[in-house]
Amino acid sequence: MASTDGTKAALSENVTEVDAVYSSSSSLDPAEEYCVNNKRRGLALIFNQQEFFFELRLSYRGGSNTDRLNLIERFKELQFDVKDYTNLRKEDMFKILSEAAAANHVDADCFVCVFLSHGEKDYIYAYDERVPVQDITDLFKGTKCPSLVGKPKIFILQACRGDVHDDPVKPMDVVDCDSEMINEVVVDAGALYTLPAGADFLMCYSVAEGYYSHRETVNGSWYIQDLCEALRKYGTSLEFVELLTLVNRKVSRRSVGNCRDREAIGKKQVPCFTSMLTKKLYLRPKRK
Repeated sequence: MASTDGTKAALSENVTEVDAVYSSSSSLDPAEEYCVNNKRRGLALIFNQQEFFFELRLSYRGGSNTDRLNLIERFKELQFDVKDYTNLRKEDMFKILSEAAAANHVDADCFVCVFLSHGEKDYIYAYDERVPVQDITDLFKGTKCPSLVGKPKIFILQACRGDVHDDPVKPMDVVDCDSEMINEVVVDAGALYTLPAGADFLMCYSVAEGYYSHRETVNGSWYIQDLCEALRKYGTSLEFVELLTLVNRKVSRRSVGNCRDREAIGKKQVPCFTSMLTKKLYLRPKRK
């Protein structure tokens, strides 16, 4: 009986097991913000891939230049140093990214990198071949880019993440055409799901994994249209993750109107983001 009682005692004992190293703190401030009082807002890189090498058999991305122009305007308004590139080959793209990672960001608030392209699995396409998203984000981890340690690193990817349309739950308004040109809704090809390991990364995707990302051939992609509109209205006042949530809601209210694929009519799209930010991020105006 003594042995049985001992077994019961052992089974009922509450033992703490360790899954990972964890440093507890009783003084965490839920309202703590990233420092945005540095001399510079930071660098914003925009890679616009409209055309592709013919052997890739990827379609021309009509409307992508509209996205590029809108993003340039919005990020300049937020006081970023904006540099944009169109139809770069993989080698040239990585040269620019490597130079940005090696640069001194000590006097900057954050870093932004935008890709407008087709995608496939965990790749984004340059002009001539696909580029692993993980290889891109790895360049900006602390070991390779120490001057961005503790600072937000925001990656925005406008590309498809699958081959499925999101069906509407209830009827929604169609996408209106505001141009004399035919503003047709098309999709960006491929799938993206790679995430970087490390704090202070924010990965922003135009669509949830497994679904089409819609792009209007005149007005640009739904996601970039609504992201730029949110940045215009609330970029200097709303916390950035909250702003992305607002963009999710805005895009989710759209539906496909004019499209050659009749089965796509009425289909939906919902963006998503994965935040590894550790504080709140506000891009309030800097004093001149």
